[in-house]
Amino acid sequence: MPTLKNRMIFISHAWAYTHHYNKIVEWLDNAPNFSWSNCSVPSHDGLPDKTSIGLAQGMTRQINPAQVVLILGGMYAAHSEWIEYEISEALRLQKIIIGIKPWGQERVPTIVQNASICDMVGWNSTSIIQAIRDYT
Repeated sequence: MPTLKNRMIFISHAWAYTHHYNKIVEWLDNAPNFSWSNCSVPSHDGLPDKTSIGLAQGMTRQINPAQVVLILGGMYAAHSEWIEYEISEALRLQKIIIGIKPWGQERVPTIVQNASICDMVGWNSTSIIQAIRDYT
């Protein structure tokens, strides 16, 4: 069997919705024939410098090696300056952005829709992993 392509992935998420982040990590970890490295900043392992400048620099360092940035399109994303920063940095660094529509969500913030390389993908492992495979 050939060596699997390892994908470097940054998962943007609001810490108040860590369960969404954890579910995506679980899906990626359990996907057959899929290798990935997590470039994210999980709530259990936050950035050490808590100043605005330190957080911004830390996020940029985490996004930089990623090939793809997954943005959870919950409506909180429309009101989160940090998710907006992650989107703008991903665009500046020319990263592929894939928007994910959370389960049961009817509306998705325009900022996420506009940044996504494709139509918003559904809240399931198959859709997310297929989009990553298609665009990386």
